[in-house]
Amino acid sequence: MTHRIVLTAMTGMLMLAACGPQSKEAEKATTPKVQAEAQQFLDEYQKTYQDVYTKSSEQEWLLNTHIVDGDSVAEKEYEAAQTAFADFTGSEENIAAAKKFLADADSLTPLQKRQFDAILFMAAASPATAADIVKEKIAASAKQVKDLFGFAFHIGKKEVSTNDIDNILSTSKNEKELLEAWNASKEVGKGLKDGVENLRNLRNRCVQELQYPDFFSYQVSEYGMSSQEMTDLCHRLISELWPLYRELHTWARYQLAAKFNKPVPDMIPAHWLPNRWGQAWGDLVHVEGLDVDKALKDKTPEWIVKQGESFYMSLGYDQLPQSFWEKSSLYPLPEGTPYKKNNHASAWHINLDKDLRSLMSVEANAHWWETVLHELGHIYYYKTYSTPEVPLLLRAGANRAYHEAMGSLLGLASMQKPFLVNFGLVDANAKTDSIQILLREALDNVVFIPFSAGTMTMFEHDLYADNLPKDQFNARWWSYVKQFQGIVPPTDRGEEYCDAASKTHINDDPGQYYDYALSYILMYQFHDHIAKQILHQDPHATNYFGNKEVGAFLKEMMKTGATMDWREHIQKYLGSEMSAKPMLEYFAPLLQWLKEQNKGRTYTLPEQI
Repeated sequence: MTHRIVLTAMTGMLMLAACGPQSKEAEKATTPKVQAEAQQFLDEYQKTYQDVYTKSSEQEWLLNTHIVDGDSVAEKEYEAAQTAFADFTGSEENIAAAKKFLADADSLTPLQKRQFDAILFMAAASPATAADIVKEKIAASAKQVKDLFGFAFHIGKKEVSTNDIDNILSTSKNEKELLEAWNASKEVGKGLKDGVENLRNLRNRCVQELQYPDFFSYQVSEYGMSSQEMTDLCHRLISELWPLYRELHTWARYQLAAKFNKPVPDMIPAHWLPNRWGQAWGDLVHVEGLDVDKALKDKTPEWIVKQGESFYMSLGYDQLPQSFWEKSSLYPLPEGTPYKKNNHASAWHINLDKDLRSLMSVEANAHWWETVLHELGHIYYYKTYSTPEVPLLLRAGANRAYHEAMGSLLGLASMQKPFLVNFGLVDANAKTDSIQILLREALDNVVFIPFSAGTMTMFEHDLYADNLPKDQFNARWWSYVKQFQGIVPPTDRGEEYCDAASKTHINDDPGQYYDYALSYILMYQFHDHIAKQILHQDPHATNYFGNKEVGAFLKEMMKTGATMDWREHIQKYLGSEMSAKPMLEYFAPLLQWLKEQNKGRTYTLPEQI
């Protein structure tokens, strides 16, 4: 669910006031000269930027795909490449130049101004004025990645992968087995707790050099928003979806209690749910006639990825470059491999141009079917905006949530019945229950909002903005899990644990998990537009496959990269602001069904949050 790219700035950058007034004639005379000087600087900057970016990406790729216990060579090479990248992007000369040109911003083209904003934004992450702190942060980041993805998970004495743990949580009906798997998934956090605290301090100190109050506000500024505005937005989205989430929570409590033959709990025990963080509950529902896991059982992981490519090609996209297949790491490592890899799915734009890669561990099941379509969405987004019209510094989504929305949109489309029929994964004549399909989808996508906009966002806000003390990490985490998700741990979880750190983003993709929440809102807006305005199909039963008009719409949205403000972008292509209304409309039939199912049941979540 993620993509790797150095952050760029949309708005909200540190600006200097323009110098004293001058006549319109003088301004006209100086503007071409300023623009020419600015472009010369940007052209030179981007040559070096692409070089250091590529070397840094290559070493980070190696650090994530070839983790050898006790071998520090890759770690050191990563640190060296990251240091070179930081030395360039955070150099005092580049900061001074960007500030100088932005002081005369009215003389710049809009595209030039956005690039200088991006330069200053990147500089704040690793400013030369805090060189020692930057160096320490890079080393700490490398160690944290290695500790996280090099960790050996065990159930009993048997070493297991995260795929193994996820499979147990999603399929087992044995509560003891579920508890063992859930506990095993959290052990990694213990050894990461000190690293989270250290990285928090280092990240905050770096951005404070360029006047950001903390790392969370720095990340939020890329949206042109303050921390308060972002947390208010997240609270609003949760509140809008809360009546539906409350019904889902009540339904799940009673369903799970019956499954385990236990009294109905007020809050859901975490190990009862089919996901390590309770962020997706879709596997609680089996939809008759729509058993994608069964249909994929005889397929190979390679088949799934190739079918993903064929889908994008059916929309009018080109096939993936041969280098994608040669350089990506798409499948689980063979048993006995003397090294480990990061098993979290991600897409990489290694050189901000043609070198496109994905890091996955694809297996033949429904989860990876949807994930492949999602990750290839990132890849094709990279590919579409990597053109001469989009400068290297602006090769990113319209905002960070856009990238996730594009990926999630294609993941959503890939699980609808007409689309699945196309690939022979569902019988066209199979009888399916539309409410059960909606229920399964809501248990993934609606349930995700309180986790992403609530638990993760509020915890990271407190971590960075409030300098949450280390001895309160686990208590605060579970306080938010209970408040926003209505979930509690199986047993007491003291401060010897750091369950938040079992989530990769806390460690190595920090301070921006609200991107995913916003992306789900955007996803349903995009899908609603495509279904109603292009396909003229029911949004609940679409088939994007082979529709060149859908492909043309997606490519139009993708090709601009970050060259325009995201608010203008959404108005241009959808004619609206960001809104949860399409998502609420999509699940309206389910809400009524759930209310009927829950009649006479006790609700334990408050009516409002």
